[in-house]
Amino acid sequence: MSLRNFKTSNPVFNGYFWDDRKSSSKKMTVTGIFFKSLFGIIIIATITSYLWKLSETGISMQWFTLGGMLAAAVVSILISIRQHWSTFLVPLYMIAKGFFLGGFSAYAHRHYPELPYQAIGVTIVTFFVMLFLYQFRIIVVTKKLRSVVITATVSIMVVYLISWILSFFGIKNYIWGNSWFAIAFNVLAAVVASFALLLDFDYIERYKNRAPKYKEWIATWGLLATLIWLYVEVLRLMQKFAFRF
Repeated sequence: MSLRNFKTSNPVFNGYFWDDRKSSSKKMTVTGIFFKSLFGIIIIATITSYLWKLSETGISMQWFTLGGMLAAAVVSILISIRQHWSTFLVPLYMIAKGFFLGGFSAYAHRHYPELPYQAIGVTIVTFFVMLFLYQFRIIVVTKKLRSVVITATVSIMVVYLISWILSFFGIKNYIWGNSWFAIAFNVLAAVVASFALLLDFDYIERYKNRAPKYKEWIATWGLLATLIWLYVEVLRLMQKFAFRF
């Protein structure tokens, strides 16, 4: 059975990446994914910390944020087209995301110094809670659950994309404000990101010790994408609450 028949909520965990007709003596392992993910987190944290220091000197973070976001998008497209290049493309993705997160969270760090650390804490706790729920089958990943999370993820990303495009024309979108509607949208997005982790855990469990070794980088890419999404939603939510209260 082809591995591409299986789906997940995370766009970068598409089955396309796992359908490899070439044999390999070395296979993807959970340990390999763990260390590669840890490597990525260290890179992102280092760049983010450096940008926070630059922000405190008065340097604008706008271009770091925009540049990191666009660079991460371009690298992601390259990875999807040339998966065998993932060994060096995924580290480039990590660097790009470091600039994006550094610029994105600089404002919160400057005005609410504790918020980014709190958001990181919430993200870490959420990760382990979802891992616990998955590991002990308290929440079972079923076909119906996959469909719901995939649909919700795509819908949220489409809303973000449309609102971003409309912003260039000066059209106001309420999901970026501090209204209760915007807060509710952030809560929904954070919940969906949390459940996306379940689907990614399930995908990795299905294909550990089966997929080629280099695809540990693809798996790392997917996990980081989900964790970064979750962190961004949590930080935005905390900023809205801090503004209102």
